[in-house]
Amino acid sequence: MGNSYAGQLKSTRFEEVLHNSIEASLRSNTLVPRPIFSQLYLEAEQQLSSLEGSSRADNEEEEEDGEGGLEPSSPPNAYQLPPPPEGCCTTDGFCQAGKDLRLVSISNEPIEVPAGFLLVGAKSPSLPDHLLVCAVDKRFLPDDNGHNALLGFSGNCVGCGKKGFCYFTEFSNHINLKLTTQPKKQKHLKYYLVRNAQGALTKGPLICWKGSEFRGRQNSTNTCSSSLFPPLESSGSLAAFPAEPVPGTNPSVPVGAQQAGPASDHPSVTTATGPAVFNGKDSPKHPQLVKSSLSALPRPSALGILPNSGPPKKRHKGWSPESKSTTDGGFIQGGGNRAKHEGTSIPCVPQAGLVGPASVTFPVVASGEPVSVPDNLLKICKAKPVIFKGHGNFPYLCGNLNDVVVSPLLYTCYQNSQSLARAYEQHGASTMQPISEETQLLLTVYYLVQLAADQVPLMEDLEQIFLRSWRESHLTEIRQYQQAPPQPFPPATSTAAPVTSAQLPWLAGLAASSCNDSVHVIECAYSLAEGLSEMFRLLIEGKLSKTNYVVIICACRNAAIDSCIAVTGKYQARILSESLLSPAEYQREVHYELVTGKVDSLGAFFSSLCPEGDIDILLDKFHQENQGHVSSSFTTSSTKKTAVLDASGVPVCTSYHQEPRGIRPFQLAVAQKLLSHVCSIADSSTQNLDLGSFEKVDFLICIPPSEVTYQQTVFHVWHSGVLLELGLEKEPVTKQRAEQHVLKLDSEAQARFKAFLQNSFQNPHTLFVLIHDHAHWDLVSSAVHNIYSQSDPSVGLVDRLLNCREVKEAPNIVTLHVTSFPYALQTQHTLISPYNEIHWPISYSNGVDLYHENKKYFGLSEFIDSTLSGHSLPLLRYDSSFEAMVTALGKRFPRLHSAVIRTFVLVQHYAAAMMAVSGLPQMKNHTSVETLEITQNLLNSPKQCPCGHGLMVLLRVPCSPLAAVAYERLAHVRARLALEEHFEIILGHPSSGITVGKHFVKQLKMWQKIEDAEWRPQTYLELEGLPCILIFSGMDPHGESLPRSLRYCDLRLINSSCLVRTALEQELGLAAYFVSNDIPLEKGPKNEALESDGEKLSSTDEDEEAGTEGCFEAGSTSEQRGPVKRERSHSHDSASSSLSSKASGSVLYGESLAQPSGPPQGELARSPPPCGPAEEGRAPGEIQRLRVSQGPTVISRHSPGLVPQPDSSLRTGRRSLQVPAAPSSQLSSSSSSGSSSTCAVPTANVLVFQASQCSMAKACRQPPIVFLPKLVYDMLLSTDSSGLPKSASLLPSPSVMWTSSFRPLLSKMMTSTEQSLYYRQWTVPRPSHMDYGNRAEGRVDSFHPRRLLLSGPPQIGKTGAYLQFLSILSRMLIRLTEVDVYDEEEINTSFQEELDRHYLQLNDPWPDLELFQKMPFDYIIHDPKYEDASLICSHHQSIKSEDRGMARKAEDLYVRRQTARMRLSKYAAYNTYHHCEQCQQYMGFHPHYQLSESTLHVFAFSCSMLGEEIQLHFIIPKSKEYHFVFSQPGGQLESMRLPLVTDKSHEHIKSPTFTPTTGRHEHGLFNLYHAMDGANHLHVLVVKEYEMAIYKKYWPNHIMLVLPSVFNSAGVGAAHFLIKELCYHNLELERNRQEELGVKPQDIWPFIVISDDSCVMWNVADVDCAGERSREFSWSERNVSLKHIMQHIEASPNITHYALIGMRKWASKTRGCEVQEPFSRCHVHDFIILNVDLTQNVQYNQNRFTCDDVDFNLRVHSAGLLLCRFNRFSVMKKQIAVGGHRSFHITSKVSDSSVAIVPSQYICAPDSKHTFLAAPAQLLLEKFLQYHSHRFFPLSLRNHSHPVLSVDCYLNLGPQISVCYVSSRPHSLNVNCSDMVFSGLLLYLCDSFVGAGFLKKFHFLKGATLCVICQDRNSLRQTVVRLELEDEWQFRLRDEFQTANAKEDRPLFFLTARHI
Repeated sequence: MGNSYAGQLKSTRFEEVLHNSIEASLRSNTLVPRPIFSQLYLEAEQQLSSLEGSSRADNEEEEEDGEGGLEPSSPPNAYQLPPPPEGCCTTDGFCQAGKDLRLVSISNEPIEVPAGFLLVGAKSPSLPDHLLVCAVDKRFLPDDNGHNALLGFSGNCVGCGKKGFCYFTEFSNHINLKLTTQPKKQKHLKYYLVRNAQGALTKGPLICWKGSEFRGRQNSTNTCSSSLFPPLESSGSLAAFPAEPVPGTNPSVPVGAQQAGPASDHPSVTTATGPAVFNGKDSPKHPQLVKSSLSALPRPSALGILPNSGPPKKRHKGWSPESKSTTDGGFIQGGGNRAKHEGTSIPCVPQAGLVGPASVTFPVVASGEPVSVPDNLLKICKAKPVIFKGHGNFPYLCGNLNDVVVSPLLYTCYQNSQSLARAYEQHGASTMQPISEETQLLLTVYYLVQLAADQVPLMEDLEQIFLRSWRESHLTEIRQYQQAPPQPFPPATSTAAPVTSAQLPWLAGLAASSCNDSVHVIECAYSLAEGLSEMFRLLIEGKLSKTNYVVIICACRNAAIDSCIAVTGKYQARILSESLLSPAEYQREVHYELVTGKVDSLGAFFSSLCPEGDIDILLDKFHQENQGHVSSSFTTSSTKKTAVLDASGVPVCTSYHQEPRGIRPFQLAVAQKLLSHVCSIADSSTQNLDLGSFEKVDFLICIPPSEVTYQQTVFHVWHSGVLLELGLEKEPVTKQRAEQHVLKLDSEAQARFKAFLQNSFQNPHTLFVLIHDHAHWDLVSSAVHNIYSQSDPSVGLVDRLLNCREVKEAPNIVTLHVTSFPYALQTQHTLISPYNEIHWPISYSNGVDLYHENKKYFGLSEFIDSTLSGHSLPLLRYDSSFEAMVTALGKRFPRLHSAVIRTFVLVQHYAAAMMAVSGLPQMKNHTSVETLEITQNLLNSPKQCPCGHGLMVLLRVPCSPLAAVAYERLAHVRARLALEEHFEIILGHPSSGITVGKHFVKQLKMWQKIEDAEWRPQTYLELEGLPCILIFSGMDPHGESLPRSLRYCDLRLINSSCLVRTALEQELGLAAYFVSNDIPLEKGPKNEALESDGEKLSSTDEDEEAGTEGCFEAGSTSEQRGPVKRERSHSHDSASSSLSSKASGSVLYGESLAQPSGPPQGELARSPPPCGPAEEGRAPGEIQRLRVSQGPTVISRHSPGLVPQPDSSLRTGRRSLQVPAAPSSQLSSSSSSGSSSTCAVPTANVLVFQASQCSMAKACRQPPIVFLPKLVYDMLLSTDSSGLPKSASLLPSPSVMWTSSFRPLLSKMMTSTEQSLYYRQWTVPRPSHMDYGNRAEGRVDSFHPRRLLLSGPPQIGKTGAYLQFLSILSRMLIRLTEVDVYDEEEINTSFQEELDRHYLQLNDPWPDLELFQKMPFDYIIHDPKYEDASLICSHHQSIKSEDRGMARKAEDLYVRRQTARMRLSKYAAYNTYHHCEQCQQYMGFHPHYQLSESTLHVFAFSCSMLGEEIQLHFIIPKSKEYHFVFSQPGGQLESMRLPLVTDKSHEHIKSPTFTPTTGRHEHGLFNLYHAMDGANHLHVLVVKEYEMAIYKKYWPNHIMLVLPSVFNSAGVGAAHFLIKELCYHNLELERNRQEELGVKPQDIWPFIVISDDSCVMWNVADVDCAGERSREFSWSERNVSLKHIMQHIEASPNITHYALIGMRKWASKTRGCEVQEPFSRCHVHDFIILNVDLTQNVQYNQNRFTCDDVDFNLRVHSAGLLLCRFNRFSVMKKQIAVGGHRSFHITSKVSDSSVAIVPSQYICAPDSKHTFLAAPAQLLLEKFLQYHSHRFFPLSLRNHSHPVLSVDCYLNLGPQISVCYVSSRPHSLNVNCSDMVFSGLLLYLCDSFVGAGFLKKFHFLKGATLCVICQDRNSLRQTVVRLELEDEWQFRLRDEFQTANAKEDRPLFFLTARHI
């Protein structure tokens, strides 16, 4: 623009330039017009270069501190340094004399400064991070306005003391600046240096060299907005965060941010962290902003404002509007404990601080004139104007700076909105432009115009407006680059064409013209200074009395605007200025006003209001008149009552009952979710938690330092039973023991926490759960504590304790954070994984109750819902008359903090209300309706109950000094009114306990039946039923629970300016409540219209009675109950409260009610009935475990809403009473004696229930009524576009900040998890937050693996949930250390006959071979797992038919076997889930070792039984190769090493252990490390080929023996067969190998162990014999290691003479008397020691699936070999529900067949069309015979005296058939069968040893049956012929069968016959 005038501007007339500039600005759509003066005064080439500068990219590289501000745009002339003198020092930062000049080094040293000199800081290009200290004559430095500096230089070196440097060039050489350009003082002397409060020299304000340093404004992302510290932060040196560089640097310090002298004790770089109401919190910013200005050094108390001065009148070359300002942000270093907002008000800044260079922060604008703040501004305006810096440069303010507040929040918001386009550039949308400054300002004006007179601007609103405007203007591009479709936005307020700076003032004025002067626009021609001056003039003249906002715009600068917005509305300015105070400053300000007597003027004003004179005079007069008796209104008010008396004659209130404690479904669900998360941590592959290594649980609950919360938590722990459950204490648990597990985080916490850590270190097998309750409370970093540890040791305590290295690294500590407000723990830097968050479950989904509870939680959303129902008096309310009075007084007393005014007004209202109710009716005009209602009900409630139960009123006064004032005043008024015994006033403060008067303690003890003389209430829950005002102080509630009698929650005094989500929800959480989920149905719908009409209170007597009876019936029958549908009608929630409130209001204000009766039944029936206690509160009776006193149930005719509940209604919950009172029960009290005395005498047929009047029943039926400040009320009830209350979009916590202004809104549909992810994405912690240092933003490895977060609404029962979690966690750990082992007594013991005693002593250690050989073999199976197996007969047993009977009914066959739960001992075998440190190496998972490497080896041998060579594969880990012999060279596997019989080593087990297994890769008990007590042993897993890989994965360090693939479908018999064959072959190889070494073959150890994969523990029975002659003994079992047992057995004398050795199966009922001998010759099972040498010719049947061990035992015995069972040893078998024999499923080969296959279908006729089955033939055979053998042997059924003869095999024919086993082998031992007659003959695959002659020796019954089983039909016929069976047996064609297998599956064939 203006290029046509290039080169001739200086000669052009001013008017012409002005005309052309206006014309160009009106036409321009792209370039913003240049300011007129720039066009007039700039040369043409300068103008062109400036235009180039304007178009430079925003992110152009610049020098760190903007030192290039004076550089010309062309390359600088080279500057040659003169050579330094020889021998001098040339070190950077030192002068040539070698003295240190760096500020950091000499800041604390005394420096002599001559008169007239000032200390300044010089910047050296070689030391960018340091300032060099110099002393310079101040005449050569500029004044405040950047003028009047003398040319030249005069300075001294403060290092060596050399004086008189007259040239800056000479001086710069002396201090070693080493410049490459011409030395200039303007360029290198940067800062004034000042002393801070501690006397240290610190960097001060910039030296204002005529504006030259200010290179423009667009440093958008580098501004420091909002606060860098949360509200609880402290001040002092910011060196605690040295890692944060200052990126570009304009911290925008406002007026009031810096304070001089002692008053400036807060670091002031920050803006209103305690969320300013302007933005509701700190301005959001991008992550890069977070870092700005943290390492900046303290700034002195200068009061300039924006560091960007506009372009100077004459620009230096290269200066452009886009270049960044170099103003360096600094801090005041002070001793306060709170970081201060930039916009902090400046009441304490001394005027002296404004004079001289030390107070200069920013240069003056082009005009060069500061703006003077008028002296009487506050007095005239009645409020301090709050000035928000906007765009561009801000002038100096001087004069009466106490009366203005300046904040950069708006400036920051503008700057952040410029960065929006960057968010989309990452998607490639580089063309998008940010919102122009003009549009931003215009949108701001539009926003301010539409604000109501009682609204305060919120930064969130403005951010959303900018976002919508920008997105709408770039909708096309956004749609192109966004993944999700854009949300709909309201119409954009921005104009279609860009707004130019010339158009802006006119458009802004146009927008403001419609708002009735609420917004006033001032346009400046020259600079903002004139606009501010104009504003101050208008304010002084009173012309802005109706104006809330003044917008000042200066659009004269080239391509840029200057702007600011002043809030002048008294209401808005007060709230905004107070919002800039931190909580600590707020308390300090209030304390200051109280101690200096500033509040006295308030008292005087109140006195003047009362027409009858001072209130105190009235009180004294009243006191004297009524001394000695209670006020008349009380003596006449109580009606005659029929009270229920207890046995001692004391009145009993039947409304007051304690509810049984119990866990609610929700709490149990949450506890289980917690447990599930802990298990998932343990199950993860990271091995961060080894649950298997813990034996017990211990815990410590950390709570805030509140005495009430402490006592409350101790009570919960004490009475929950958790200490007993966890085994930490024994009955009876004392309160002192419970206190050991609760830690109050106060000054004494550190020592106790250290003891906790020591305990956890000393008990590695205990899992410690560290519970951090109320976890949002103290999030201050311990780094902040390091700075302020002297002033406040509790700062950062949570971080120091819970985040210490010991807690983080301890493998046995799990940290659980519990909070209702988790937002500050859900940031980008959080330590808690999103997967470790547990959120309280929602109660219903899609209208279906997920957890059936008889109570509904009533929290914030329900309170808000109650206001949306259109009810006249909802549960959330504000007091308009109170607010009006506060506003009026705020104008009258502008210098008093509004908290002081609000408190005094409210106390005055309470005092007046108490007087009005007590007999001074004229005082009702001096209170509000709401306060009068509260007081009325408080005073009348005790009279409605025979016991005197009353209501609690919670009066929340956050500021402790004000709370004390309120307490004293109310107590004084109460005393003067003689009401001391009517209600109590309690001052509740976190740091102190509860003090209650003796009279009330006596009442509480009587109600709660406490006999302890010393008892005092210690929690608010114990105040149940006490009529009282609880003045609850403290800046934050600390988790205190309130009793069910809470009726009013008065929050009118909460700090409404502190708008952060956590603070608001925390205050409202005090009123959280449980209401009953089921209410009685009304009798008819006719009265529904009355629900929302609180005025219609009358009804007929008939209606009343009908309503009463209807409710009674409905309440008595649970079938008639229905859930409350809050979605349909919200009016039910507050029906009764509104009625009573309206009624009381009407009476008090002289209105009469038509009839003093209750509301119609429609309303009453819909009032929520009672609800019960949640564990966190409102269950006070529980505390003393009251007995429920039940009197006769009576009903008053005039209590129509009464709903007596059956006893069953007493469920677990918070506020349940057995009989709720009528919702209108307060009506009679409202009209005092008049209305209540109208009750008629009850008629004979109506039950009388006077106790129903108890107001506590009323209080229990509904949530309390909550009174809020108007500001908070509006915040909760106004919704944003997402449908959520505005409060939800506030900054979640003061200790975090937004990452960006442009973030989506929270959605109403978001789950808790989604909300967590939202905050994790959009918030970052402030530097003082304890998570700030956790920088691995969002990376998985930045989360702590053993840290969980439980969040749930306040007072919902979180304490009960986590205590329940501890219980079930303990149970689970015990369960992990327990197993279900089979516990079954031996079977068939009655069939044993008394044998001769072969042993004298039961405790003989080993069997005597000679005696043992004489013992008969016991054929009977005693193992209980064979209860369903056929009995084996021998000549020893005489079995009667009825002895055995049916072992089990058919339906009992699948009944679960009997088990016992046993604790695992240290000698147990484990599955894959166990991994402790000791056995890590054994398992191959040791962290120091790689996963075990293994090699595959083939081991081949020939087997005569199979008639072919067998190839077995061994997988041998490298660590186990020493057990084997390999060929050299080649490494071929040759044999498995075997020890010698003569080896006596106690270090290893000689017998190799083989464990066949299938389907149990996870659950098989293959970890024998502990069982073997660490002894060296050889263990081989025998697996099928198809399972090899999975077993290898789970057991990488185990030797595997892989069976050939042909055995993939084989049973356990094949595994046993191959193990035995392999081991015999290996024995031969070892004998040959060791024979060469000189070892005799018989000396090689011949035993192996074959063990089931479910053997878990081994026991030994200790037998103590009483005497030699008798067999009296004591018998006790103990668990021992398998090593002990094996070494004992292996040490037996003559052991090689035994073929099989085993042990008993454990049973709990086994007694010594049942064990006849220490050793038995009988069957052995499960865990056998097999002599492979002796049993060389006895084989396992490789085809068998079941009973193969019984079959093998019989073969071994018949071969004449010894089987020995050690009866003193027993094995426990674990019940494993997967794998093993269960792996075999019999299914049809027809894939689509869904019909179940039953055992009768396992066989079929040959050549039939039967469905073939996919199962081995042998399995089908065995299963068929087990269930249907009676089809083959009908005569044998239950005929034990005539068993079935089974030759050479044992097959299970079912429990009802007995068998007799004989062997056909020559010389075999058999039962003597000469006198036995058999009922059947079973020939199974008989070999050549079975001949015709052999069979003829046996006798059979006539009609006995024969069953021959062969491999094929041909061999079947051959067998019949060879054995001459047709001679004695009759065969029929139809008696041939086969297993239901296809031909390719090789079925087995049967032939049956009858004996002739």
